[in-house]
Amino acid sequence: MTKPTLLSLLLIASSQAAVKLPNLIGDHMLLQRDVPVRIFGTADPGEAVTVSFRGQTAETTANALGRWEAWLKPMTPAAPAEMTVRGTNTIRIADVLVGDVWIGSGQSNMQWAVRQTNNAEAEISGANFPQVRLFYVPRKGSSTPVEDVDAKWVVCTPESARDFSAVLYYFGRQLHQDLKVPMGLIHSSWGGTPIASWLSGPALTGNANLSPFLTFWQDAIAQYPNNNARYEMNVVKWEADGRKGPRPAAPLGPGHQHEPTTLYNGMIAPLTKYTIKGALWYQGESESGRAQGHIYGEALRTLATDWRRAFGHGDFPFFWVQLANFGNAAKNGHWMRVQEGQVKATSLKRTGVVVINDIGEATDIHPKNKQDVGKRLALLARHVAYGQNGFVWSSPLYRQTTRDGKNLRVWFDHVGTGLKTRDGGAVKGFVIAGAGGQFVPATATIEGATVVVSGVADPRAVRYAWDYNPDANLVNSAGLPASLFRSDDRDEVVFK
Repeated sequence: MTKPTLLSLLLIASSQAAVKLPNLIGDHMLLQRDVPVRIFGTADPGEAVTVSFRGQTAETTANALGRWEAWLKPMTPAAPAEMTVRGTNTIRIADVLVGDVWIGSGQSNMQWAVRQTNNAEAEISGANFPQVRLFYVPRKGSSTPVEDVDAKWVVCTPESARDFSAVLYYFGRQLHQDLKVPMGLIHSSWGGTPIASWLSGPALTGNANLSPFLTFWQDAIAQYPNNNARYEMNVVKWEADGRKGPRPAAPLGPGHQHEPTTLYNGMIAPLTKYTIKGALWYQGESESGRAQGHIYGEALRTLATDWRRAFGHGDFPFFWVQLANFGNAAKNGHWMRVQEGQVKATSLKRTGVVVINDIGEATDIHPKNKQDVGKRLALLARHVAYGQNGFVWSSPLYRQTTRDGKNLRVWFDHVGTGLKTRDGGAVKGFVIAGAGGQFVPATATIEGATVVVSGVADPRAVRYAWDYNPDANLVNSAGLPASLFRSDDRDEVVFK
C-alpha cells in the first residue's frame, strides 16, 4: 500500500470518528436556564463523548447511527464561559451564556426586519446588548426533516440586529430589560407562507379538519403544468421588456415554500433538540387570502401542540399576534375569521394572543410599529411564562353575552380596573341584530367590566370590530385594545 493511499485512509477514519456539532451548538450560543439542557451532535458509533461546562461534566456514547446526546443539569445565568466537547477530538465553544431561549416564526410580519420599522436608525444604533444572542435560520424548505441549518449565533449589535426579526428583537429586548436575564432569540420565518407549511406531516395528515389545506395543494399541483408554462412565457416577456418591474412570481408547485410541511422539515425540525423557553408566532394573512380562515383556529391549536410534542419540553409558553387592522383585506370575511380563530386557539393552556387592531395600517399589510407588538408579547410572557402578577397583561377578550331587558350585555375578561375608550369619547365599533338577522350600528355604554348594547327592539346578536379596518375604540384600564368578537356564528349576514 502506497503512503498516499494510507494517508488518505487515515484522514477518512479521522473524519468519521471526529465529534461534530450542529450549528446551534457554537460560539456565542445561549442555553436555557433552570431546566436540564441537551447538548447533541454526531461521532463514530460507540465513541465516548464528554461535555464540560461551568464545573459540570456530562458523559455519553454515540449510538449505532453515530448520534449522541448529553444533558447538563439546570443552570442559572452567570458570566460567559467556555464549553468543551471531547471525543477523539476536542471542540471548544467560546462565550456561552445561560438565560432564556425564545423562537419566533411565521410569515412576513415576523420576518419584517428592525431596519423596516418605525424609528429604524435610532433602534439599530441602540441595539448594543452583549447578553442578547441572535440566531437567524436561513429560509429553506425540505421534503423530509433535516438535522442542521446553515447559521450561527451572534451577539446582538447594531450590525446583527439590523436585518433580524423586529417583533422577536423588540420582544427579547423588553424581557431582557424587565427581567435582567440574558436572552437567546431564534428567528425562523418566511414571508407569505401558509400555516400548513409549518406543520409536521403527522400533525397535518392526522387532523381531518385540516384537509382543506391538502386539497388546496393538490389543486395547485394539478394546475401547475399550465401555470408554469404561463409563468415561463411571462418571464420571457419580462426579459424582452428590459426587466421592468418585479420578476413574475413562480407558480405554486413542487418544491415551493408553500408546500405543506416543507418549512417545518427545513426550518423547525432541526431546532427541536435545542432546549427553549417558548415560542412566538405571527402569521395568518395567507389563510385569509385563500378563504381558509374558518379552520385557522384549529390549525393554530394543532401547530402549537405539534411543536410542543416535537421539542419535548411539555406545554411551553406559546404566544401569537392577531392580524392587525388592514383596509385592503380580501372581502370574504376570512380576515376576521382568522382573527377570531387566533383568539379561540388560546383555549390551549399557557398560550396567549396579542391584539393589534389599533396599530395596523389601512394601506399596508406590514405595520411599521413592531415596537408595541414586542412590548405586548412581553406582557403576556411576564405573566404566563414567568408568573408575574400585579399588572394587566392581556387585551380584553370576549367572554359571553347575556340578555338585559331590551338590551344585550357583553362580558369581557382582562379588563383591569374597568373598560374605557381609547379617545375618551363614546364607544364605537359595536353592531347589533334582531330576529331578522340584520346588523345595524349599536349604542354601547360601558358599565365596569361589561358593555351594554342596544339599538333594535328584539336583540339577538352583537359583534364588535368585525371589519377589516374597524372604527373601534374599546380598551381596558391599561389601554390594551379589545379583540373583535361575534356572539353569533353566521358567516353570511346582512348589514344595514
